[in-house]
Amino acid sequence: MTFRPLSAALLVLCAGFGTSALAHNPMCECKAVDAEQIKCTGGFSDGSGAPGVTLDVIGYDETILVPGKLGADSTLTFKKPGAEFYVLFDAGPGHVVEIDQADIEAP
Repeated sequence: MTFRPLSAALLVLCAGFGTSALAHNPMCECKAVDAEQIKCTGGFSDGSGAPGVTLDVIGYDETILVPGKLGADSTLTFKKPGAEFYVLFDAGPGHVVEIDQADIEAP
């Protein structure tokens, strides 16, 4: 069996669509529960959760202020640090989200 150029091009095009359908992007949202507590929820654009994924609270000097992992419900609640910080959701290469403290919704 031989492939015609058009058939080969269609095969490559369809293979590309199959790969993109499996792609999912990381998502993370943090909101202040009150003046002292922040709750972050992580997951992926395909609707799947992210239990066990690393979520660290990092100071502007790059020190880890609150090391953490998302719980079974894909959330982590922590006490708001006194120093300036950002949240790093790290599900592996290409699946990282940073949230600056200025972008966290107030209660």
